[in-house]
Formats: sequence, C-alpha cells, structure tokens
Amino acid sequence: MPPKKGGDGPKPPPLIGRFGTSLKIGIVGLPNVGKSTFFNVLTKSQAAAENFPFCTIDPNESRVPIPDERFDFLCQYHKPASKVPAFLNVVDIAGLVKGAHAGQGLGNAFLSHISACDSIFHMTRAFEDEDIIHVEGCVDPVRDIEIIHEELRMKDEEMIGPIIDKLEKTAVRGGDKKLKPEFDIMCKIKSWVIDEKKHVRYYHEWNDKEIEVLNKYLFLTSKPMIYLVNLSEKDYIRKKNKWLVKIKEWVDSHDPGALVIPFSGGFENKYQDMGDEEKQKFCEENKTQSVLTKIIKSGYAALQLEYFFTAGPDEVRAWTIRKGTKAPQAAGKIHTDFEKGFIMAEVMKFSDFKEEGTESAVKAAGKYRQQGRNYVVEDGDIIFFKFNTPNQPKKK
Repeated sequence: MPPKKGGDGPKPPPLIGRFGTSLKIGIVGLPNVGKSTFFNVLTKSQAAAENFPFCTIDPNESRVPIPDERFDFLCQYHKPASKVPAFLNVVDIAGLVKGAHAGQGLGNAFLSHISACDSIFHMTRAFEDEDIIHVEGCVDPVRDIEIIHEELRMKDEEMIGPIIDKLEKTAVRGGDKKLKPEFDIMCKIKSWVIDEKKHVRYYHEWNDKEIEVLNKYLFLTSKPMIYLVNLSEKDYIRKKNKWLVKIKEWVDSHDPGALVIPFSGGFENKYQDMGDEEKQKFCEENKTQSVLTKIIKSGYAALQLEYFFTAGPDEVRAWTIRKGTKAPQAAGKIHTDFEKGFIMAEVMKFSDFKEEGTESAVKAAGKYRQQGRNYVVEDGDIIFFKFNTPNQPKKK
C-alpha cells in the first residue's frame, strides 16, 4: 500500500510555549507546603526537606520515567537488550512569598527559575500541622493560590510595560510597519493582563499571530498549571477535606479546564517505602491508592508532549515529540538523516498490536499503515521509518 497523499486531518492548533521536547515542569508554591517532600517522592531523590522557609534556594532538578503499561507490554514481548522510556523533567523551585515580584524573599531569583520552566505544578497546602510553620500564619489554600497567581501576574505586568514602550518608539513613532502588528498584539495582552488582571492562559482565543508573539516573550502566566492539593494522610484516605470544594470552585472560576489533583505527601512517602505485597494489602484495607502515576502523566500532557515507540529485540524506546508533530519530524528525533531522506512511516497502533498479537497478524488484518509526510503522529504509535540518503537507501 503506498503512503497516503495530501492532508491527513486538520492542521493542529499552534501551541503556546517553547518549541522542542526537553521541556520542564516546575513545582511552585509558598514555603512549607510540601514541595520538596513531593519532589523527593516523585524522583526518589534526596532533596532537602526541612521545616523552615527557603529550605530550597537553588532549584533541584531530576527526571522521572513516565509509567506506561504499553511500554511495559512491548518490553515483555520483545525482551530487548535496551529499554528507554519517556521522561518528565521536574524542577523543585523554592517557595514564593507575597512581594516576590518586587524581590521579597529572594523572589526575583525564584521567579527566574519559574521562567525557565514550561509548565507548573502549583502546590497548595490543605493540612493542619502545628509543627510545620505556615508562612502566612494559618492554613488557607485558596488564599495561597491567589498569592502565587498575583505574584506571577505582577511579574508579567512588570515585563509588559518596557516591551510596549520599546515597540511604541519603533512601530508607532518610528513608523516601522513590520513591528506595528506586534505592538497591537502587545496592547491586547496588556489589556488582558494589566487592565483585566487575568493570566495569559485564561484567554482561549489567541490566534496564530498572537501566539507567535506570546512565544517570543514566554510570559509566566502563559504556562499551563496543574493544581496539587497536599492533604493529610487521614484526609486523603477518607477522601474528605473542608478546602477541596472551595479550591475546585476557585479553579473552575479563574482557570477553567485546569486539573485539580488531591494527594498526600505523607501518604506517598510512606507508600514508597512499602514492599509490593504490603502496598497491595494497605491499599485494599484502606480503599485507597497512590496518585503519583496520574500526576506524572498529567504533568507530561501539560507540556503538550507525547511519544511514539520503536520496538524490537535490540531496543524498545519511547521517543518524545510535541503534539501535532508530523512523521518526518518525528523520524528526525531518531536521526536527522531519517528526516532529510524520509520516504514513509509504517505505523501500527499499539491497541492493534496487542489485540492481534504479532506484527504479521496486524498486517494480515489490514491494520498496518504506510503513511506519508503529512501524517500527524499519534501518541503510542509503533513506527518503522523508511528513508534514503543520496548514496544508498536505508531503513530502521
């Protein structure tokens, strides 16, 4: 079957944020809400986690393998010499405080660490503990969320002013017609962020040109955010906490569509130290389970990332790409020659491979596709790329 010609579905919408696949998600929140404990559990590392503000000053960074039953299945099937999963890059950022945008609490350095990330795990504390100091004096997770939101917005407000002043000199008074559209777009962003006091990402109707400008400046409030609510172990197990409904209502009103994930750092820390049988028994008795897999996968999705597989006896590997990536560019993740000399992508859906049992059976069932350069790779595709070079044809 020859590769399909022409468009293979609609053009994917442009994405706000950096291009590339080495993207990072930062853990952000006030001091002493459990960020470093969560980072330790998530990455199985040993970042400092002490009971005083600014325990974390320099950001800790690690990468976490993405749990995926599809990857595990392919490894069990092929028994490869090498196994390479996809990874989520996670950064533990020191706690922000009120006034961080103006430099309070080492705020400028910490905000720059957020700027270097591409998405945010926004952690808020919903547990009482007299032994753990709360920087604002008492536990109020909705207030804490609002503090962080306002600090990020005000830092963007600081950034927007000088950009508009510079564009006004060149585009308006200087008559540079090429920069006039960018000036107009920045004025619209100013109206939204400064006048309306909203985050960039709350506006869901940015057009392609506007997104180009947003991607040029990468405002803090354009970064996707997942809200992690840190509960006590008791509240997490019983699935009850007086703040959860209020937090969900606030997020639905101010950041519609964003995920809210309740978890317990204390529970996850204890759970991690258990053996497999002990974990199973504990979860069955308490009718609960770890939520780390959901958090990791959600963080990866928030970065607009996905992956395809190459699989065989030598190696099973997950290759990270941005959503909307076409076949030649996906091939280029393996080697630049694959993109330059792209001929076709032979594609199996994982579900078809699992259902049919073998590659030959997938072909016999008519589910093995030869796709051309317009094919948009889908998450979990198993791909065999064919390509050539000026000297000789090759394939992988």
